[in-house]
Amino acid sequence: MLLRLDHLVIAVDDPDAAAAELERRVGLACSGGGRHPTWGTHNRLAWFGDTYAELIGVFDRSLAPSGAVSRAVLAALDAGHPGLVTYALATDVAAADLARLRAAGSDLSDLESRSRTRPDGEVVRWRAAFPPRRGPDQPPFIVEHEPVGGEWGPAAREVRAVERHPIGGPVRVRALTLPVEGPAVAAAAYRRTLGLAFGTGFGFETGSGFETAVGEQLVRLVPGRPPAEAATVDLAAPGSAALDIVALGVRWRIV
Repeated sequence: MLLRLDHLVIAVDDPDAAAAELERRVGLACSGGGRHPTWGTHNRLAWFGDTYAELIGVFDRSLAPSGAVSRAVLAALDAGHPGLVTYALATDVAAADLARLRAAGSDLSDLESRSRTRPDGEVVRWRAAFPPRRGPDQPPFIVEHEPVGGEWGPAAREVRAVERHPIGGPVRVRALTLPVEGPAVAAAAYRRTLGLAFGTGFGFETGSGFETAVGEQLVRLVPGRPPAEAATVDLAAPGSAALDIVALGVRWRIV
């Protein structure tokens, strides 16, 4: 079953510089990351429990077109639109979820085995299935992580459950709000691709958006024009001051 927001894919020119900016301006610290040698990308990760923001850049342009995510990252950077390019939902039964969704008409791809090499040499592995198109206005992909090692083993998950960010204490992602040109059309695509049913009536002052829950987190679709309008990440950070700032092409809020 779909468990939560797994990660937000945020295209940046330089992951290390972006990590420093995220900490300086927003108060969110990155730890870890690594390289995807097959797709020519590298990243830094900011963890919020088991959800994370991936700050991802390209180190080899010749390899980037060969991957679903790396291709989207390269296109966003070349267009001068760093920021959220796609995101993933976590599952612990990817094969079963994929079979169920395809039986209902989903156009998700076959599961692909993927990996990343951490700076300490450990190889992190996962499986993913992708919709035909990637973009901030398109449905996300699904991911199942191999539950071992320094990122997804039980000990690693226990440590990051209490990780404190400079902004103050543990941080969690409460909601992801995505501007799309047609919220009703996008909601229908989410339902077809991922089986997610959106309720109507959400949308700040207009009441024209759509909202659904994935685990304890919310995904919201509101009228807008991506990528010129930034996606919004609402954070829960008990004890922290209110925050509303655009950094790395993403709007970060604590309300």
